[in-house]
Amino acid sequence: MPADRFSTATRLKALGEQAAARVYRARPPRRNRLTGRAALLALVMCSLVVALAYPIRQYVSQRSDIADQRRKAQDAGAALDRLREQKARWQDPDFVRQQARRHLHYLMPGETGYIVQDGSAAGSAPKGPQAAQRPWYENLWDTVDAADKR
Repeated sequence: MPADRFSTATRLKALGEQAAARVYRARPPRRNRLTGRAALLALVMCSLVVALAYPIRQYVSQRSDIADQRRKAQDAGAALDRLREQKARWQDPDFVRQQARRHLHYLMPGETGYIVQDGSAAGSAPKGPQAAQRPWYENLWDTVDAADKR
């Protein structure tokens, strides 16, 4: 018998080999996480995202344009309704008479009209022979200066 068969170093070495063999047998073999299929799937997904990004952006912008156009059409419809109501009011002779009296200062036969002035415009422009002798642009400039001082 060889002398080193029962030596401690030999025994430890044999036990280590047996333990290592058991550990490597119990552990499943390590596989690479990124397989060819996974890489192909990632490539297809990225190409789909890139290919669909522009059409989706166009779709969203067109939807917002459609919403804006619908809102404008509703506003135009409301304005049309207001104009139709105003046209119907102007067909009424009493309304026409009222507007003529208010804005054009018309009077019915036999009425006496009065215009009341509050006097706030007095003294704003030079009057008399002094204003007539000066050139028109000096009068204009004086009124601009007077407006700036207010």
